[in-house]
Amino acid sequence: MADPTTFQFNLPRDRDWPRAPLSERTHDIAWAASGGCASLRGAPPAEAVRVMVIHATAGSSTAGAVSVMKQGRASFHWIVPCKDEKEHGAYVWATCAERLAAWHVRRSCAHPDICAGATNLNRLSLGIEIVNRQDGSDFFSPWQIEATAEIVRYAAGKYPNLAHVVSHARLDPDRRTDPGHNFPWTEFKAMVLD
Repeated sequence: MADPTTFQFNLPRDRDWPRAPLSERTHDIAWAASGGCASLRGAPPAEAVRVMVIHATAGSSTAGAVSVMKQGRASFHWIVPCKDEKEHGAYVWATCAERLAAWHVRRSCAHPDICAGATNLNRLSLGIEIVNRQDGSDFFSPWQIEATAEIVRYAAGKYPNLAHVVSHARLDPDRRTDPGHNFPWTEFKAMVLD
């Protein structure tokens, strides 16, 4: 089993990432809720965004992830639906404006290999939430992996300073395991970089 606290790779600085549209739709309920659980970045996104953080919901539905946003506890920029949801295979949900710092990593979290150990990474990052129970029996679908890789490639083409792709567990190893042991990090990395 893979150890999600080790999941990290850096994007090549010399690569010319194509600007490509993303197969996404706005989740109106989450978008409205994100105003109560997101902040201003402090710099324009094209300058600020340096990290993409990969999460998993530890739940079984987009609705469950959105309920966390409605409670004002956390937010993220995209949700990748699970295989049991009708949106699976069609599009990802945009849930928070990219210009905002979604609240998806605790302020005190840091890693020395990410942005020179900076804290408050929300202002420097984008967050992807993949619907998955993380119970060991819920495997990620091939489409979920490809859709997550597509988001990273899209962001790499849009944000020139995006340098790091990292798991939530790497940034918060004492509290988090997402995206989980079942996440095929090596395959995902290859999809992003190939």
